[in-house]
Amino acid sequence: MTKRKADIKRPVYIVDGARTPFLRASGHTGHFAAADLALKSAQPLMLRQSFEADQLDEVILGCVMPAANEANIARVVSLRLGCGDQVPAWTVQRNCGSGMQAIDTAFRHIAGGYSDLILAGGVEAMSHAPVMLNHQMVNFLSDLNRARSLTKKLSALASLRPGHLKPVIALLLGLTDPVVGLSMGKTAEILASQFDISRDDMDTFAVRSHQRLAAAQVEGRLDEIEVIYDDEGQPYDYDDGVRSDSNVESLAKLKPVFDRSHGLVTAGNSAQVSDGAAWSLLASEEAVKQYQLQPLGQIIDCAWSGLSPSHMGLGPVYATSALMSKNKLALTDINYWEINEAFAAQVLACVRAMTDKDFCKTELNRSNAIGEIDPECLNIDGGGISLGHPVGASGARIVFHLLKTLQRTNTKRGIASLCIGGGQGGAMLLENIDGG
Repeated sequence: MTKRKADIKRPVYIVDGARTPFLRASGHTGHFAAADLALKSAQPLMLRQSFEADQLDEVILGCVMPAANEANIARVVSLRLGCGDQVPAWTVQRNCGSGMQAIDTAFRHIAGGYSDLILAGGVEAMSHAPVMLNHQMVNFLSDLNRARSLTKKLSALASLRPGHLKPVIALLLGLTDPVVGLSMGKTAEILASQFDISRDDMDTFAVRSHQRLAAAQVEGRLDEIEVIYDDEGQPYDYDDGVRSDSNVESLAKLKPVFDRSHGLVTAGNSAQVSDGAAWSLLASEEAVKQYQLQPLGQIIDCAWSGLSPSHMGLGPVYATSALMSKNKLALTDINYWEINEAFAAQVLACVRAMTDKDFCKTELNRSNAIGEIDPECLNIDGGGISLGHPVGASGARIVFHLLKTLQRTNTKRGIASLCIGGGQGGAMLLENIDGG
């Protein structure tokens, strides 16, 4: 396919997508490595296309913690998928925004004329996050390995102390900001205090997330999920973190996790640690015509913003404000919203910040508040609290699911957004081809 000059801006369509069920981490490593999750969801997606995998121009995959044997995991998946040696594949990392970053990069490459057909998404197997040796143990093993005589080996062995055996939990380390020294949960506590969000507010939001996901499962509104099978032939076909019987009374009994004395954030009103993968297939108008594809929707724009890492949960507000201003949109122009549920406090803080005129003026340089999002238009099929939040995959999941929501409701426009550890936010504007 002949590429246009890179300075020509072209429309970019999402023509298909798929994801695995999001599987809750149980304390043991899950049945699927990250590359397996990405592959098993991409295979049925590609099998139903009118072109072969080696006709893709690129494969771009977001992932935060690929395993040691998954270096450049996008390339690993691409080759196993049958894309062949000639299709370039590369991995992006923007913490929780990695999956959305992959789609945004594909969007810009197609819009700019560099590519015509790209498979982009995100993946994470959080249950496979490594348990590492601390520096003391690493140095001990190094000294022991370099000791040549029996005397020196015994001397090295004699230096072993109980502290050497203390493991480093990579997942906990990765969910703590190294600049401000705060865990992601503690940043949620800060927002709860700033916007006067109560424990009951959080638990009520969490219950609603579970109820909405349970309803979506019963009513068959999650057809983007592909059934995957483990090595023993066991099928996995639904998001297993859902608790349809969840209620505020039971959640109120849980103890705070991040501030045990005075905190409000618990495991019940936070996103679940989980494994999963999600993809979108992006195409130019030329590719749509050449392969007779059926566009589901169009990516209009994407915005990224930075803010203090200590308030990282407000990232969607900053990114959404920039996106709406650039595209001259008001709140009433947006039919549906997906804001990734890292914490109930974080989503509620975003909603309240958008209605706060002083916040919008001081922080966003707006003359008026953005406005209040209708709860019935926000995360209507649940979110990270009920589905789980495999960090590299969530950004890709909310983009494709939002597009499916616009199609199902025959509405035109939506924004998918999420907060990002380290103090960033991402927001993507989508339009349904046939909606509105």
